[in-house]
Amino acid sequence: MENEISTTKILFVDDEADVEVLMMQRFRRQIREKKFSLFFAHNGIEALDILAKEPEIRLVISDINMPVMDGLTLLRNINEKFPNVIPIIVSAYGDMNNIRAAMNLGAFDFVTKPINFEDLNVTIDKTLGHIQNLLSAQHTKSRLDSILHELNVANEIQQSILPRNFINDSNITLFAKMNAAKEIGGDFYDFFWLDEANSKLGIVIADVSGKGVPAALFMTVSRTLIRAHAYQETQGCSDCLTKVNKALCKDNTNVMFVTGFCATLDIKTGMLTYSNAGHNPPHIIRKGGSIETLTKNHGMALGVIDDIHYKEDQIQLNEGDLLFLYTDGVTEAETKAGSLYGDQKLISNLDKYRDLAVDELVNTIRSDITTFAAGCPQSDDITMLAIRYLARKQN
Repeated sequence: MENEISTTKILFVDDEADVEVLMMQRFRRQIREKKFSLFFAHNGIEALDILAKEPEIRLVISDINMPVMDGLTLLRNINEKFPNVIPIIVSAYGDMNNIRAAMNLGAFDFVTKPINFEDLNVTIDKTLGHIQNLLSAQHTKSRLDSILHELNVANEIQQSILPRNFINDSNITLFAKMNAAKEIGGDFYDFFWLDEANSKLGIVIADVSGKGVPAALFMTVSRTLIRAHAYQETQGCSDCLTKVNKALCKDNTNVMFVTGFCATLDIKTGMLTYSNAGHNPPHIIRKGGSIETLTKNHGMALGVIDDIHYKEDQIQLNEGDLLFLYTDGVTEAETKAGSLYGDQKLISNLDKYRDLAVDELVNTIRSDITTFAAGCPQSDDITMLAIRYLARKQN
């Protein structure tokens, strides 16, 4: 272990002149074998000076009654200045008032005078075991703090690769949000122009199996592959998902997969071409009308079977229609009693908030999910993306 002390340094504090000779004699074997290294002080002032010079001393064995600075005052100073030092107090038999005061001031244990060296050995061994446990706990905490720092950095990196420049112009408005269940998540959304004229918009939402670091890594790979093939494929969403699926299946030793919905929106015509790889069915909230659910699945999740050829469909968006995409963290949000948010509640709220701006709609539903869960911890990543088609461009 990194913090383990090979030679234990012990400080004895006692004003009696023969203590140093006695202890050196009693622990001569441990000193010879370099298990112990002993230090001596005659009062609390000398002890504090030695502790300042020898930071590896973790065990102090101190008498209570001493000149200049007594043992109880020394304990107070150790608590304030050397919190990693563990003290054992030595007191006359029956002096329970001082012993109780010493224990209240942080003494780990005590031995009585005249010293029984068998009892002292047992007490030292027990205290050194306690010190080692503290060192182990500190080492573990340090590692956890380092991991948490790295996860926070990973979260910042993950959030930075999700697009934040949401579209808000005369043709469409778009807004999205991803809230990870852990420090980093496996959900992602994406949107990007597929042509220089900004007339065709690529839209993606996906959910990687699992959570945490493995899901986040698989998410990054999936997003990169989808973007790369979306720009290359001329035959649409189906070919993009087919190529991505083959790539993900290759060397997928951890048997991870990702559900995904990939679409292209033609801004000029309002035509939405889409392909669904085992993902939650999106909803279209028609302006002043019904809510339509795109129930067609064009194949199972990506990364499962490598010879799937995904198909695609089209649907017309009209002026004012809203397309709502989401991951299962929305509908599977639950209360402590196990009740799920569910599809019907989501559809009901989409109808209720249909006239809100896309950012207000997403944030309102997210707030409603939090209220519904009523303090029950979020168990899955929650991602939503909303697009309102405003007008058709004229040629």
